[in-house]
Amino acid sequence: MKILVVDDEEMKRLSLYRDLQVWGHSVTCAADGLEAWDHLQRSLFDLVIADLMMPGMDGLELLKKIKSGVNALCDVVMITAYGSIPVAVEAMKRGAFDFITKPFSNEQILPILQRIEQLHAEQDQKIHPTSQEALTQIENVLVGASTSMRRVHELVEICARSDTNVLLTGKTGTGKDLVASVIHKRSSRHANPLVKVCCAIFPSDLIANELYGHEKGAFTGADRTRTGRLDLAAGGTLYLDDVDDVPLDEQVKLLRVIEERVFERVGGNLPIHANVRIIASTKKDLLEEIEQGSFREDLYYRLNVMCIHLPPLRERMEDLPLLVSHIVRKISGSERGLIDTETMGVLASHRWPGNIRELHNLLQRTYLTGKGVVSADELVDQIRLGNGRAKTDTGFKQRVDRFECELLMNAMRAAGGNKTAAARLLGMRPSTFRDRLQRLGL
Repeated sequence: MKILVVDDEEMKRLSLYRDLQVWGHSVTCAADGLEAWDHLQRSLFDLVIADLMMPGMDGLELLKKIKSGVNALCDVVMITAYGSIPVAVEAMKRGAFDFITKPFSNEQILPILQRIEQLHAEQDQKIHPTSQEALTQIENVLVGASTSMRRVHELVEICARSDTNVLLTGKTGTGKDLVASVIHKRSSRHANPLVKVCCAIFPSDLIANELYGHEKGAFTGADRTRTGRLDLAAGGTLYLDDVDDVPLDEQVKLLRVIEERVFERVGGNLPIHANVRIIASTKKDLLEEIEQGSFREDLYYRLNVMCIHLPPLRERMEDLPLLVSHIVRKISGSERGLIDTETMGVLASHRWPGNIRELHNLLQRTYLTGKGVVSADELVDQIRLGNGRAKTDTGFKQRVDRFECELLMNAMRAAGGNKTAAARLLGMRPSTFRDRLQRLGL
């Protein structure tokens, strides 16, 4: 567990720190309530062990702040003198897990830790029943069973369980926005806002105002204080879409927000705490941007604590049938009788420069113009209209892929769905036949 020990008695604080580490926990120490609150604003903890009587902010006030903030799910164990037991009981009514009276040996706290760990395991079992079931839930949203998508599912699950910054990479239309949403919804911050900032749409002189807000009178026309996206995302997640479009001078300010967790509104000088988890996305290679001098290396490494790469659709064509089924069902409420072999052949032969977003839009247009049927001919027409040029069924490779798709599916029909028999009809090895089916997304 990640534990914060708060006690103004240095010897007891250090003693607990040493033993808790020996027992396998990650431990942070604070000498008083104010220092503890500073740690709690910067990071999430599983457990706080706090002395009840401390100068400045006492344990009861610290408990109240914990239970009303992003660390509300954090358990709190109070340390109290014998004469303060009534106050400790009051603390339990306010949400403390338990209390322990002074003097005590560190071993006496072990049973409490074991109870907390057991409860955490039970709660985690409800939220994430098993790793396989959790992945199944993610797959309901992030559709795909290819090797690359299974890796994406695993990384999303890891990121959802932590509070680290995440960098999402991949071409336009690969699903970065959806991944950011899934991570937030499965994280401990899910009860608080997910606020998106499209960095590409704001000119350099407006991005700071959008992120940090402004004070009244900060510039001509600023007749009232404006809350920025960082304020709106308090306790939740700030999603910086196309972070590569943030101007260099603004990257310095963003770096400070990440490192120091503070910012000021435009025209103001009052530091405001930034209690947010940052997820950023980029369609570019940021290492190349660093070499060209258009992106700060230090900011890159602050954002890239965890990295999830979303592969383009053309690199995961084995997921195409699953994606088509999912999208058509979403568009129409049914998938029966809508996609035939020839239609799937057209889809399999397209290069998908717009990735999943293009696939979704194309299927939706074809479904509407085809009066509830997604046909191959209508699909080809819509691809030509949508792209302004014929990208499908015109090149040599596209024609070969489409012909091969029809050939394989005709053999499957003739063999009654038996792949080995279908391969024999075509004079192919069964393993080669299966490889061709997978390559074409069939």
